[in-house]
Amino acid sequence: MANTHDIICIGSGHNGLVAAAYLAAAGKNVLVLERNAWFGGGVVTAELTGPGYLHDRFSTGHIFIQANPLIRNDELKLLSRHGLKYLYPETPFLCVFEDGSTIALHRDRNKTYQSIAQFSKKDADAFLKFAELAAFYLPMLSASLFTPPVPLGATFSMLDQSAEGRELFALMQKSPYDIITAHFENEKVRMFFTRMVSENLTGPEEKGTGIGIFVFLGFMEQYGIGVAVGGSGSLTASLVRCIESHGGKVVANTPVEQVVVRNGHAAGVHTADGSEYLARDAVIGAIHPHFLGRMVPGLDTKIARAAERVELSANSCITLHAALNEPLRFKAGPHVNQAYFTELMPASMEELRKFFDELRYGRIPERSLLGLVLPSSFDATRCPPGKATLHVWDYVPYAHPDGGPEHWDRAKDAFARTMLARMEPYVENITPENIIAYVADSPLDIERASPSFQRGDLHGAAPYLYQSGSHRPTPDLGQNTVPGVERLYLVGPFQHPGGGVFGAGRATAMRVCEDLKINFDKIGERR
Repeated sequence: MANTHDIICIGSGHNGLVAAAYLAAAGKNVLVLERNAWFGGGVVTAELTGPGYLHDRFSTGHIFIQANPLIRNDELKLLSRHGLKYLYPETPFLCVFEDGSTIALHRDRNKTYQSIAQFSKKDADAFLKFAELAAFYLPMLSASLFTPPVPLGATFSMLDQSAEGRELFALMQKSPYDIITAHFENEKVRMFFTRMVSENLTGPEEKGTGIGIFVFLGFMEQYGIGVAVGGSGSLTASLVRCIESHGGKVVANTPVEQVVVRNGHAAGVHTADGSEYLARDAVIGAIHPHFLGRMVPGLDTKIARAAERVELSANSCITLHAALNEPLRFKAGPHVNQAYFTELMPASMEELRKFFDELRYGRIPERSLLGLVLPSSFDATRCPPGKATLHVWDYVPYAHPDGGPEHWDRAKDAFARTMLARMEPYVENITPENIIAYVADSPLDIERASPSFQRGDLHGAAPYLYQSGSHRPTPDLGQNTVPGVERLYLVGPFQHPGGGVFGAGRATAMRVCEDLKINFDKIGERR
C-alpha cells in the first residue's frame, strides 16, 4: 500500500526529526508529517525582515545538544556528511548594567573569575568553588538527558544514600535565588547568576528549579553555545537530509488529526484532508499532553485528565527580529559584541525580583527585561555584507491584561517599539536610521507556530521538580510511551529532559529500538 510505512512521525520539530533520523538510519521506512509549510518547530531560520536576512525565529543558541552523542560523537553524521557546522563563541553570556559595567561568563574560568572580581574578590573566589561544583555534577546530570529517564523514585532513593546525593537533592528542591544568595554577596554578581538561570522561563524564586543554575553554568563552561552556521534551522535541514538519505520522507502541509488505534496498537494516523497513513511498526507523536486525549481514541480517562492538567510556564516571550544597517554599538564598550547572549540588566535585584512577581499575577511589568543576540556578529552568512541581524526577547504574560491573548495581535507592534526604546540607555545606535525593518512574535504567534508551544510556552511544560525526569510531563507518560496504546511513542519539549535544543528524540528512538529488537548502539555503524 502506497500509504504504509514502518514508522510514522507526527510533527517535524527537531526532537521528532532526531527520533526519525535514528530509525531511518536503522533501516526503517520513515514518514514524517508536518502541519506547517516549514520544518523544524522551534528550530527554524527564515528571512523574516527581507531577502538575505536570516533570523532564528525561536531557538538561536544550541547549548545542551552539544553534550548529546548525536553531536558529540556525530552518531548520524550530521556534522561530517549532512552539512551541519557549529561555531562556539568564547563568551557565551554577558550582563550589561545601566552604569556601563559588565559581568561575563567565559568558557575560560579564569576570565570569568576576573570579571566577577571587579565587583567582589570574595564572590570571585566563591565562583571558583561554585563552578567546580557545577562541573562535578555535570557528568551525572548530562548522562541522564539523552536516554530514557530513570524512574524518579529510584533516582531520589539513590541520592538519599550518600551525603553528596542528599546535598544535590536539597539543591533540586530549592529555588535558584536560594542558592545564589547563599553563595554570593555582591548585588550585581547575584543579579548576573539570577539572570542566567531565568532564561529557563521560570522565576528565580520558583522552588524545585534550583538545579538549573548548575546545569546552565556547567554546560556553558564545558560545551559553550553552539551557533549553527546559516541559522538555527541548519540543524533541522541536516536532520531532514539524513532522513532522506536513508529513503525516508518529510512532508509539509499535512496536519495529523488523530492516531489510528486498532486492537490496542497505534496503527497509523488520520490527516486533516481525510487521508489515512498506516504504520507497520510504530507511531511517534509530538503530541502535547493537553491534546493527547482528543488525538488518541480510547485513551484511559485518568491518563488523559492528568495530561490535560500538565502545568505550563508562567512566563511567555515576545521576540523582536530586526535587520540593521550596522551592528549595535554598546555604550559599555566593544567587548560586549564578543558575547553571544547579552542581557540588559535592571538597576537592582529588587527590581529583577519584582519583574517576575508581576508576571506571576498576569501583569506586564513596567520595565522590560531584555535579552539579545547579534547572530551576524558570529556568522556572516546571516545577512548581506556590512549589515547585521538582531534578535531581542522579553517576558510577558500569555494573556494580555487589556484583552486576553488575542489582544497581542493589536498590541505587539507598539510593545516592540517600546523594547527598542528601552535599549537606548545601553546602545548608541538603536536608531531609526539603523533599523531597516523589524517583525515581532507575540506569545500568541508562538502558540500558533506549533501545538507544542501552548500558551506561548516554548518549553512545552513548566520545568518544575514534579514535572521532571520520568514524571515529565506526567508519571504515566514519562517513559515516552502511552499506557494502553502499544507502539505509540511521545517526543517533544514537554517530555524529558525538557524544553530547549536537546536532541531529546534520541531517547524516544532508543525506546522504539528496544521494543523492535534493534541494537541502537549499532545504528551509527550502519552509516
